[in-house]
Amino acid sequence: MATTTPVRHAWRALTALLAIVVVLFGINALGVYAFGKSSWVPALALDLQGGTQIILEAKTPDGSTPTSEQMDQAASIIRQRVDASGVGETDITTQAGNQIVVQIPGQADDETRNRITASAQMQLRAVLYTTAASTSYVGEDGNQTPYPTPDPGLVSTPTASPTDGSDLSWVTPALQAQFLAYDCSDEANDPANAPKDQPVIACDPAGTAKYILGPVELDGSSITDATAGMNTQNGQWVVNVVFDADGAKTFGEVSQRLYAFTQAGKSPQNQFAFVLDGAVISAPSMNGVILDGKPQISGSFTQESSKTLADQLKYGALPLSFEVQSSNSISATLGSQQLQIGMIAGLIGLALVALYSLIVYRALGFVIIASLAVMGVLTYITLCILAWRMGFRLSLAGVAGLIVTIGFTADSFIVYFERIRDELRDGKSITGAVEDGWGRAKRTIYISKSINILAAVVLYILADATVKGFAFTLGLTTVIDILIFILFTHPVMQLLARTRFFGGGHPLSGLDPEALGAVYRGRAQFRQPVVAGAEKGAAARRTGRSRGEAERRQTIAERKQAELAASSRKATEGDD
Repeated sequence: MATTTPVRHAWRALTALLAIVVVLFGINALGVYAFGKSSWVPALALDLQGGTQIILEAKTPDGSTPTSEQMDQAASIIRQRVDASGVGETDITTQAGNQIVVQIPGQADDETRNRITASAQMQLRAVLYTTAASTSYVGEDGNQTPYPTPDPGLVSTPTASPTDGSDLSWVTPALQAQFLAYDCSDEANDPANAPKDQPVIACDPAGTAKYILGPVELDGSSITDATAGMNTQNGQWVVNVVFDADGAKTFGEVSQRLYAFTQAGKSPQNQFAFVLDGAVISAPSMNGVILDGKPQISGSFTQESSKTLADQLKYGALPLSFEVQSSNSISATLGSQQLQIGMIAGLIGLALVALYSLIVYRALGFVIIASLAVMGVLTYITLCILAWRMGFRLSLAGVAGLIVTIGFTADSFIVYFERIRDELRDGKSITGAVEDGWGRAKRTIYISKSINILAAVVLYILADATVKGFAFTLGLTTVIDILIFILFTHPVMQLLARTRFFGGGHPLSGLDPEALGAVYRGRAQFRQPVVAGAEKGAAARRTGRSRGEAERRQTIAERKQAELAASSRKATEGDD
């Protein structure tokens, strides 16, 4: 006999689920063995694993205490920087009025540390002069001779009042001498707190080039967005910058001035430097007049370097400068003991659900247990992949979200199995009850799960960072729960309904029609058992018990309809 359509559907669904599991394990294996960045164990958050603590202290130009608004804004920007690096479950707080405490799960790499410690204001200055970062010159004898220490008597005031940020009048004899002797490797040279209305000497982060820069013409607060992308015309990575309205106007004026230098072949006066923490992170030349406030920075970028520059531009508008007070490792605030307690609580919850399922649904309880096991495997491997690709780390709040989901999943099983039993009480076959019960149950399940997902999304957006882990795992496991119901639970029930044990309604199967009170063909139409001989009395008693069970399981409407039918039959018999 040809395989029925429900059976084909069931095997296709189970095959699709198997393919999903294989793909997920393959992706994680690729991350573990090919890239070396993933793991077969989910990453733990700061409260369970410990990590790195960095304390930053704010520095104001006049030494005054920063305002709470400045500190909150700085903490928010640092959090954005860290999130952009893919590190999850980071704890960033302010303390003592002028300090920001950054706690990162695990050991922070150099890139993440640089994102945090590069905490000065973003400044945009015109380039006046640049050269290699050398502090010496070749003398007449052919030997390297250091530039002399600047003479304090040199003129330090411009002879003519500069007209704009690119005016070379800013370069006084004293500034020129300081520039020649400037040592980029000397930590005492810190241009981060230089006056905004004066020129400054700065170097690139690698210390290979040094610049004389004009006064600040724009700061990072004017940048609303910066993204890395690929130029479709030449296939090169670029950084797209977006200024706000005031910034676009100012940058348009600057671009007109610098582009004129480009046309005149005057370099480096046609360059505009982005200065972060006193270092020139980029100094592109102006290749056109940009009036819409959306310049594009091009150069020898890679995908990684373009993203790093975009993040620096986007999240570099700190209202204060900071210096690192301390950087050290910290122990877990809750640690392995609390993680073990959470795991024990989860196992207890699973055991109770399994016990309840076996008592109430008998052999059907094994379907619930198997579904929870498959869900656990999918959730586990997904958390491993998310730790690699998104930097997600499992906190104690996240563990709580996983435990809560066990109860939500059990509710779904109860809805589905009770719908099947309702169909059996209506006199349908077990195979028909499985199909019709799924058709009625899935609408309820979808609505319930949609509400759970909506609640998780709202909680994730509005809640504090410590609760986001709970919301994330709740939403993730709810989605996986729906997937398991579609691709595992219902297909397994379709196959089991065609076996002798379940399809025949064995008393231990949980689908015994007589035990469920399925002794009537339709609504309020009870089947009259046919008995004979010595068995008539016992059969009558069994029929009475079954009828009583069926009557107890009837709804109020069904009981009223049965009473009306009985009254109608009596009236008909009286007329006869």
